Amino acid sequence: MIGFVKKMVSNLNMETGEVDYKLPIGDELLSLNEIIGKPLTLTYTGNISCLNCHKKTKKSFSQGFCFPCMRKLAACDMCIMKPETCHYDQGTCREPEWGEKNCMIEHYVYLANTSGLKVGITRHTQVPTRWIDQGATQALPIIKVKTRYQSGLVETALADFIADKTNWRAMLKGGNEAIDLKAKAAELLPQITERLAAIKLEFGDDCIEILDDDIVNIDYPVLNYPVKISSYNFDKEVGVSGVLQGIKGQYLIFDTGVINIRKFTSYEISAEY
Repeated sequence: MIGFVKKMVSNLNMETGEVDYKLPIGDELLSLNEIIGKPLTLTYTGNISCLNCHKKTKKSFSQGFCFPCMRKLAACDMCIMKPETCHYDQGTCREPEWGEKNCMIEHYVYLANTSGLKVGITRHTQVPTRWIDQGATQALPIIKVKTRYQSGLVETALADFIADKTNWRAMLKGGNEAIDLKAKAAELLPQITERLAAIKLEFGDDCIEILDDDIVNIDYPVLNYPVKISSYNFDKEVGVSGVLQGIKGQYLIFDTGVINIRKFTSYEISAEY
């Protein structure tokens, strides 16, 4: 099997909490769960094709794009990483129609247990995919807002008290203890009352909805977590080979090391198993 890869497709069984993974390689999907415990070799051919224009590029930017596309696409703008810097209302969005479809829609602010407690945001269409991509073992949406910008304002308010990033090395070692996310939400929300009031004053009382959802538990297909993290990089090594020990987030865990598949979106890879 050979082709240009994209980030792994995940499906969460809401009853069991188990995650099923498939790796897009060209036009095919490689079912990964059934390979766990077996040898797998991924070989980089040296070719990269831009995710947007499909032209050959020597280097990938923003996880799969050539340099010109990275400079022009709204999906690659800094405000995607820092939504509180959204400039749509200033009329300077790179692609206003894209912004309407992806940013000017409902977003959730959530608490998650990844490498510990963290706050994050996601479009309503990306639940629970966003949590799985981050390697969260638990997640709880706590606030719903009307736009990405508003979610960024809420996230930065909560980030004064808890982390807003995942320690990927700690996440891959597993073993994180369960957290009572509802109790944490009850503890945190009163601390940002004034910030929430300011957001409502600017955008209207109905822009923020406090949620009372259930905690989502996520169980990843991992036989053994690595004791020491050694990461593969297709920009330095042409091949990754070993026994697939498991999958968590967007990482494949081999007995020889780990690799972040999302980082190498648009790389042409051959898979042997």
